[in-house]
Amino acid sequence: MTSLLTHNGILSPRRVTAVPLGLIASVATVVLFAIAVASPGLIATHGPFALHLQESLHAPSLTYWFGTDESGRDLYSRVVYGTSQSLLIGLGATGVSLSLAVLLGSIAALSNRFAAGVVNRVIEVLFSFPTLLLALLLVAILGPSILTQIFAVGIGTAPGYARIIRGQILSAKNSGYVEAAISLGHSRPRILRQHIIPNALRPLVAIIALSVGQSIVWASSLSFLGLGVAPPSPEWGALLDSGRAYITQAWWLTVIPGLVIVALALAATTLGKYIQKALERGER
Repeated sequence: MTSLLTHNGILSPRRVTAVPLGLIASVATVVLFAIAVASPGLIATHGPFALHLQESLHAPSLTYWFGTDESGRDLYSRVVYGTSQSLLIGLGATGVSLSLAVLLGSIAALSNRFAAGVVNRVIEVLFSFPTLLLALLLVAILGPSILTQIFAVGIGTAPGYARIIRGQILSAKNSGYVEAAISLGHSRPRILRQHIIPNALRPLVAIIALSVGQSIVWASSLSFLGLGVAPPSPEWGALLDSGRAYITQAWWLTVIPGLVIVALALAATTLGKYIQKALERGER
């Protein structure tokens, strides 16, 4: 039976490939965070705002897995309940960033020389500002809030993606299949719709996963500097901000939320890289 299955190719070593451990860990991490967003009460052990003053600054233990803060609130439960806000900021900033990047990159690659030159200069000016500095400027003007964080991080990260999209569109525009479509008499809108846009925007599938983790890191940086969501919100950056005053007394208030941010960023980046590799293999 085994030989028959092998002969038919069902159990052939060429067909069976081992799933990388990094991919399994990344998927498991993303699933865990998805549960925290969909049903935080399912995995949280305490209420995110429940005060236990007699347990203030309690070190991590079997009762309080991540320890407690200065008001005796369970840090693990606050991290769980803060996942939805942090992911909202990350996904929102990614949406703003990629929408702006697609708009700027498409105009720079497909417009006439004058319009393309103006947009290219705008991209270069935005790109010359460090992402955090540009985000700080926008937050200082508009005031700290979740919506401000979304737009500040989105606009700050858009120029780099705009350059990528511009390059992809130019590459597709000068490709052999577009030249073949032109020679067959296809109209410009049809060529854009069927050939240039789909092939140019395909890398965005991987970029979205990469951008979510990056956006959460930038948003948390703003909150850590006191320009994001204000405590007692359980948003991860706000947890970092509130914990830095106790860094010498209670290291877990800063270290553990920071590790959670790193874990999600690494998981999103790893998934993005595997998606990109899968797309590249599909193109071959």
